[in-house]
Amino acid sequence: MSEGWTNPVAGPVLECRNLGKTFTEGGANLSVLDKVDLRVEQGERLAIVGASGSGKTTLLQLLGGLDTPTEGSVLVLGQNVAELREEARGQLRNRAMGFVYQFHHLLPEFSALENVAMPLLVRRTPVTEAAEAARDLLERVGLGERLGHRPAQLSGGERQRAAVARALITRPALVLADEPTGNLDRRIGSQVFDLMLELNRELGTSLVVVTHDEAIASRMGRILALVDGCLAPPDDQG
Repeated sequence: MSEGWTNPVAGPVLECRNLGKTFTEGGANLSVLDKVDLRVEQGERLAIVGASGSGKTTLLQLLGGLDTPTEGSVLVLGQNVAELREEARGQLRNRAMGFVYQFHHLLPEFSALENVAMPLLVRRTPVTEAAEAARDLLERVGLGERLGHRPAQLSGGERQRAAVARALITRPALVLADEPTGNLDRRIGSQVFDLMLELNRELGTSLVVVTHDEAIASRMGRILALVDGCLAPPDDQG
């Protein structure tokens, strides 16, 4: 697999301080997140749970630099994401972060091999090197016989395994996952999550998973609940 982040800064992989997000709708302000503090260490597995509409996806987008907070800051490997220019922010996401969503978001016109190699090609890794890394990882996730298949030719579980491989191809410091098994039946979802945990342990990648699935959350090292815009251990929520 291709070389990714190296020599991480001392301290947390991910940290947010006093994070807030407010949307304006119809002239009214809607506060979704309020003074959220969070710290994720190298290799840590964190589940964020909460009711539908509680702001879990908004929080994950802020953590991944895909949206900007109304207040507060997000630091990835010690860098304040909001202070980076768009190009530098994109480079940080490509170098240090991987994303897994409920829907695979594979590009339909490309094969599984090409989809998984894409993050390396974006950083101008030579095509042969990127393809070799993608092939190795696809074999690891049980898709060695599906390299040339396009997403429409793969089952739902196969597509999600390819999406996990794509998220990990750059050996990121941090993987952010939004309901990664939510579109799969329980048996296939459990297999996909087994794979995510296995690669988390092997690569030392930090894993933050947003989920409403208690069985998934219970397998993580730490659980926080998002209620009324605030994060706290579930037992601390009133």
